[in-house]
Amino acid sequence: MAHEHDHEHKHDHTQGQEHDHKPGKDRHHHDHTALDWAVMGPLLETQAELFAPLYERAMAWLAKERTEPGLIVDVGSGPGVVACLFAETFPGARVLAVDGSEPLLERARARADRQGFGDRFSTLTGELPEVLGQLEYPADLLWASRSLHHLGDQRAGLAAFAERLAPGGTLAIMEGGLPSRFLPRDFGIGRPGLEARIDAIEAEWFAQMRADLPGSVTETEDWPALLTSVGLKQTGSRSFLLDLPAPAPDRVRAYAATWLTRVRDTYGEAMDADDRATLDRLVDPQDAASVHRRADVFVLAAHTVHTAVRTG
Repeated sequence: MAHEHDHEHKHDHTQGQEHDHKPGKDRHHHDHTALDWAVMGPLLETQAELFAPLYERAMAWLAKERTEPGLIVDVGSGPGVVACLFAETFPGARVLAVDGSEPLLERARARADRQGFGDRFSTLTGELPEVLGQLEYPADLLWASRSLHHLGDQRAGLAAFAERLAPGGTLAIMEGGLPSRFLPRDFGIGRPGLEARIDAIEAEWFAQMRADLPGSVTETEDWPALLTSVGLKQTGSRSFLLDLPAPAPDRVRAYAATWLTRVRDTYGEAMDADDRATLDRLVDPQDAASVHRRADVFVLAAHTVHTAVRTG
């Protein structure tokens, strides 16, 4: 699981982490929606680094809402970019990154060591939510960024998260928000509205991914109500904006190109020929209309965090 990522099965599927989904050519077979997190590691890391200002604002909000946590657990941590931001934001806290992918956790440990947090940073490998039974101590802050929607029964997942909170501990989940945008609605080639059409394809894939999960349960995505249903109190929600305006620096262009290449390669059969041809031009570094060269590339995204507290 990863952050991503992005509503962040859209572009920020990152995880923490923005794009964490790889749709298959045939949406009706679950194995085609399986994700290779090790291969996705560099993309997830780059994406989370770009989205760091958004995560930092979310953490500042969490810091105002609670006292300094002793133990922060990042479930579905991916390559550890956000977990390390937690270590930086809360210098008195121990941080535990939990993920089902050992290659991603290797990246997380290496990042923590590079940034000087290695002495209070640890990892735990295993599948959610069962792996949480291995926690030695309850969490003062448990963070789940786009990891919950990979569980078939999200309500049961929230209950498992809540059980691992210390009294007074906070559960914070990042789910929902708005699809990311990289280009104007009409950017001069192809039919206007390309990204909105990609959103629609992604939404269908996401619904199929959810339906294909073992033990899948359909839930109305009223996150405060779901948090309350598992016994937590004092719910709150806040959305955070990432605004990287045009003209974009090279690293943003490179990310946009990587993301659009991924869209073309994985959604291509669900798109019409004109949209595929437009994507070919957008990712071709030799084309003057590509995201590598055009002046109107930006990143605009909104992610939503929902919180609740274990009061007893």
